[in-house]
Amino acid sequence: MTTYYEILEISREAPLEEIRTAYRRLALKYHPDKNPGDKVAEDRFKKISEAYQVLADSEKRQLYDLYGDAGLAGLDLSGFDDIFSSFGEAFEDFFNFGRTRERWDQPQPGADLRQPVVLTLEDAARGLDTCLTVDRRISCTQCQGDGAQPGSPRQTCPRCQGTGQVNQSTGLLKIFNTCPDCQGAGATITSECLVCQGAGVISENKQIQVHIPAGVDTGTRLRLRGEGEAGTRGAPPGDLYLEVCVTPHPVFTRKHKDLYYRAPISFVEAALGTEVEVPTLRASTRLAIPPGTQPGATLRLPGLGLPGLRGKPAGDLVVVVDLQTPTRLSEQQRQLLQEFLKLKDTGGLDGFKGMEA
Repeated sequence: MTTYYEILEISREAPLEEIRTAYRRLALKYHPDKNPGDKVAEDRFKKISEAYQVLADSEKRQLYDLYGDAGLAGLDLSGFDDIFSSFGEAFEDFFNFGRTRERWDQPQPGADLRQPVVLTLEDAARGLDTCLTVDRRISCTQCQGDGAQPGSPRQTCPRCQGTGQVNQSTGLLKIFNTCPDCQGAGATITSECLVCQGAGVISENKQIQVHIPAGVDTGTRLRLRGEGEAGTRGAPPGDLYLEVCVTPHPVFTRKHKDLYYRAPISFVEAALGTEVEVPTLRASTRLAIPPGTQPGATLRLPGLGLPGLRGKPAGDLVVVVDLQTPTRLSEQQRQLLQEFLKLKDTGGLDGFKGMEA
């Protein structure tokens, strides 16, 4: 049968400090919180805890050394109140056991807020100055965030004695929960503020002037410092994050800083070359299509895309040649095309040889 010394992986002569060190190492390794759903680890943790309870107690250890398990008969080994606390803050930090919550009178930074901003492609190209309405909570102007009626003191919570937590023992563990009376504050209000009803905060709708820089894209986040919810007791407010969404455009497709436009031309224009009018986000421009242009060919207009953020160069307008096939032909057009086809079949059009290859 495995002894308690073997469970803790120590010798029978191990001093108390070595027992504590061994227990801490093994408990951290096999704790159920670190091994969720692992029944083997849970059973091992229970044995480790039981071994520590016996060997860390000089009287129990002496009985165990003299008589083995028989010497512990009749002793209650099902619960121990303060095994974890004996290891100080390092153990508490790992499992968050016994940790006192933030006291009500400690400054708390304000929460950050997020708000979507929907823009058109034109807005994103030129930038936008606009006014946003932000719903947020601020410190109550009556109680200054305290939650109590001015002049009314708080009293230490009698249930948790100011710790903000209550505990209960379940087998080998002591479990800490938020105090239900003070909700973790450690103190209770004797007279609630009439304005905020004890919450310490009130809601406000604030109008904020914002500048959206040119070149933003969907997913861009803009940070407005100090425009989030107010902190308590002098702590700084949170920030407001604007999350940009650029709506799809009916004409252009965007890829990063570049804009793509499909220019429809006939196969005759592609073969002979032509000049087409191309829209941009500013004004239309003319673009020469060279003779022999193939379907799907791309032509770039430098600098006519979206501006770059933080002074980076603008993107390009990429024109994609979209070859259009006529669906209705006049009799004359049909005859001309048939003649064109005869010339191709007799080898009269050298330009088609490369296409057939």
